[in-house]
Amino acid sequence: MARPSRSLAAAERFYVDGLGLEVLWRTKEHVPGEHDLLMVGLPGAHWHFELTHDPEHPLEPTPTVDDLFVLYLGAPADAALIDRLLSHGGTRAVSHNPYWDAHGVTVADPDGYRLVLCSRTWS
Repeated sequence: MARPSRSLAAAERFYVDGLGLEVLWRTKEHVPGEHDLLMVGLPGAHWHFELTHDPEHPLEPTPTVDDLFVLYLGAPADAALIDRLLSHGGTRAVSHNPYWDAHGVTVADPDGYRLVLCSRTWS
């Protein structure tokens, strides 16, 4: 999954310091004509979350209420995790789909994209 970000530093604070993902890769310095990248995820997982920023032609993030990054935790989200996300740039949100509020917590990241911490499992 890839999304534009206004600030890769703010995104890193939210997803790494707040959520607990790890930086898997990032651009070391800006190369004119190329996007700056931040890739976060879990080591060894078969996925990563890519955040992009083009300082020469920035894209304004355009999240909708249904642009969701859902993590199935298998238990209710820990209050300390939610507090950490909020203190690292997140904002609590009411879900457009009431299913997510019934089974989890929704937090918007600094760009307005929504992270759902779902209490259910996914097999």
